[in-house]
Amino acid sequence: MRSPRLAALELKRFGRGKLPMAALIALLLLPLLYGALYLCSFWDPYGRLDKIPVALVNEDTGAEVKGKKVAAGDSIVDGLRDSHTFDWHRVSAQEADRGVEDGSYYLSLTVPRDFSKRIASSGGDHPETGALQVRTNDANNYIVGQISRTVFSEVRSAASAKSSRSFYDNIFVSFSTLHDKTQEAADGAGKLKDGIGQAQDGTGKLKDGLGTAKNGSGTLADGLKDLDAGAGRLSTGTAELARGATAASRGADQLAGGSGQVAQGTQQLADKVNGVAAEVGPFVRAHGKEIGRVARVVADGAQAVRENLDKLPRAADAGARLSRGMSDHLAAFYRQRCGDAARPDASCAELKQLKEEAARAAAKAEEISGYVHDQKNLDRLARDLDSLHRLADELARRGPHLGADLDAAVKKINQLNAGAHQVSAGAGKLAAGTGKLADGAGQAADGARKLHDGAGRASSGADALDQGVGKLKDGAQTLYSGMYKLSDGSQKLAGGLHDGVRQIPDYDKHDRDARTRVMSDPVQLASEATHRAPNYGTGFAPYFIPLSLWVGAMVAYMLIPPLNRRALAMGAGAWRIAVSGWLPVFALGVLQTAALMTVLRFGLGLHMERPAGTVGFLLLATACFAAIVQWLNARFGPAGRILVLALLMLQLTSAGGTYPVQTSPGFFNAIHPFLPMTYIVEGLRRLITGGELTPVWQGSVVLLAFTAAALALTAWAARGKQVVRLKDLHPELSL
Repeated sequence: MRSPRLAALELKRFGRGKLPMAALIALLLLPLLYGALYLCSFWDPYGRLDKIPVALVNEDTGAEVKGKKVAAGDSIVDGLRDSHTFDWHRVSAQEADRGVEDGSYYLSLTVPRDFSKRIASSGGDHPETGALQVRTNDANNYIVGQISRTVFSEVRSAASAKSSRSFYDNIFVSFSTLHDKTQEAADGAGKLKDGIGQAQDGTGKLKDGLGTAKNGSGTLADGLKDLDAGAGRLSTGTAELARGATAASRGADQLAGGSGQVAQGTQQLADKVNGVAAEVGPFVRAHGKEIGRVARVVADGAQAVRENLDKLPRAADAGARLSRGMSDHLAAFYRQRCGDAARPDASCAELKQLKEEAARAAAKAEEISGYVHDQKNLDRLARDLDSLHRLADELARRGPHLGADLDAAVKKINQLNAGAHQVSAGAGKLAAGTGKLADGAGQAADGARKLHDGAGRASSGADALDQGVGKLKDGAQTLYSGMYKLSDGSQKLAGGLHDGVRQIPDYDKHDRDARTRVMSDPVQLASEATHRAPNYGTGFAPYFIPLSLWVGAMVAYMLIPPLNRRALAMGAGAWRIAVSGWLPVFALGVLQTAALMTVLRFGLGLHMERPAGTVGFLLLATACFAAIVQWLNARFGPAGRILVLALLMLQLTSAGGTYPVQTSPGFFNAIHPFLPMTYIVEGLRRLITGGELTPVWQGSVVLLAFTAAALALTAWAARGKQVVRLKDLHPELSL
């Protein structure tokens, strides 16, 4: 009898009564219940988080920023309640603590009192971070705590982005304010540049004016030096004039006295000559030398007066000119220095006194000059003096010979007597005039000395003035250079500020919103899921489907013997025995797979990228599982059922169905490549969610190899079962 027929007969057993039929139906539905219920419970847990009760506490008192009320806590609370992330319950802090502790709430989120104040501090001098307080209780549910950390991380990011937007918005508003203020500064710098340009023109004029003043002060200093030198010469000349006038006065006095004596003597001589002609000879001989000495004195005095008369006009003219020039210079200097009216300072008073003294000295010198320029007086005096000189000189030479010449001289004596009286009268006038001249020359000398002293002081002051004006000129030059640099600098400042204005952004509200949105959340997660699983159940289906099929095969061999008894009794071949024991469970596995996938597809909405491939791959997995479970039961008997369960645990922990196998301990990584469920999970992922099919083909080869190897081992075990042994009749363990 062939193996398929043997398998059919084995299955017909379940139709001989109600209980076997119920067992068969249960056997068919067990993988469905196992896999579908598991997947249904895990199908989309994240989509139903809004059913989880969570306490929400808002203790934020708000803050005031630039006159505006900020309530960041209210904003976060409203956003959370609108998001429906959890089933939010707004409660007090005490109620939230009690609820988390007794399990009424899975967790709590608290907005602290100073939350808004800390958020608002981001735009101040001492920024602080705001902290949302999350309290979980893993005794209620560990997974909820893990989910909450992910959710609240997103909440924190959203809140941080919102507060950052406010902070960056203030920055961009500050940019606009800075732009406007810099524009004002640039305009001010332009006006400053124009003002500095005008100041530069003024300093240029000041420099030129001080240059002119420097030239004038230099000229004044030179003029005052010349005035001082002229005053010195005038002082010297007037001193010499005074000395000459004094000498002339003394000579004139001597001349007057001598001429008076001469006149008296010539009168006496004339009287004697005329009265006592006979006695002239003896008298002349007796007084010849005396007459000669007197005549010599008269001649010398007349000569001295005559010589002084020649110098007197020139000296008087020079003195008058110097005095007048000095007076004019002092008057001009006084007007330049002190103005038309005298200033109350000491230097102006001294200059005024000096000016008045110079004016009086000039008037006196002009009076003297006018007097000595009276040509009639000078001519007459000069003639008288010449005559007197010649006569006195002749008399001095002829004195020893007067006796012999007495007769010849009587007439001349009479003439001399007349001239002597005239000389005496002229000498008196000359003496009076030279006396006045000596007095005026003395006054002129005193005035010239004062003029010289004042001119010296004025010259020193002019030098100081010239030096001061020179320093002012240098300072004006430096100021002009500085103003040029300042003008250039202000121009660069204005240009730089205008350039800065162009570089400082001026954002309107639209630009600010766009930039604050980017800067507050500059990095977006451009998530791209290749072959994305639409929900949690789809992602876990490759893990739970093979698990349910393994359980189905495990339970099936609890009801169906791994080795067909008819085949063993008939003495069939080992392969036929093995195949006839495998085919009924495989057939049930096909029905289990069909029922499971139908419910998953149309009941839970499992979407498969490759439905036919998925079903075909699951049938191959069913064949493999049935073969492995058959061999364990056939080889090890009742203990094989424990080995089947142990092998299931090893496959579940090493297949990487939930977490990547790399996160498991090394033992599970070591056995991972040697168990069939590893390849089934990997292949189903590519068939359900899509992707490259190499793992499917590789898994198919591995499953075929496992199936063939398990059937071969079952056949080997069947050969040993054809001989009935005592332990087979009385097994050590029966399940």
